[in-house]
Amino acid sequence: MKEETQMLRYIAFCASFFIVTTGFAFAQTNVDLGGITVDQTAAIEVTADSLSVDQETGQAVFEGNVLIIQGGLRLTAGRVEVIYGTVTSEIARLIASGGITFVTSQEAAEATQANYDVATGELVLTGDVLLTQGASAISAGQMTINVTDGTATMDGRVRTVLQQGNN
Repeated sequence: MKEETQMLRYIAFCASFFIVTTGFAFAQTNVDLGGITVDQTAAIEVTADSLSVDQETGQAVFEGNVLIIQGGLRLTAGRVEVIYGTVTSEIARLIASGGITFVTSQEAAEATQANYDVATGELVLTGDVLLTQGASAISAGQMTINVTDGTATMDGRVRTVLQQGNN
């Protein structure tokens, strides 16, 4: 009897999930990150086990337990390449790899790689992306976040579980 009740709940969940997601595009879903924003003029703090700098190319590579903080944005990785602007010495782009974790006060995302364009505020997470928002989770091949306005788009075999009620 208990198994039948659980099966009926599962079928009801699947049916409601199908109805809710029918309006979404099959391979793309828009995600609201709770309106997160990052002060792009805030200092970028980087901590790592090691640093190597190439003066000719204007690149720096941080390796081992890398932690990047800018305002409320926290990004951890195994390796981060920092690319400086051609005109100014300001950081233009951060390319992270080796198990990425992106955290704000309300969300957490994991991926295998990340590319953050500081000037445009675009953060692209790729490879087995998993985003959690409270009790809900969504996964995809890629997530593009606009940290200026707090919106995101997920592409590539998007999968989610939508929590309802007291479940």
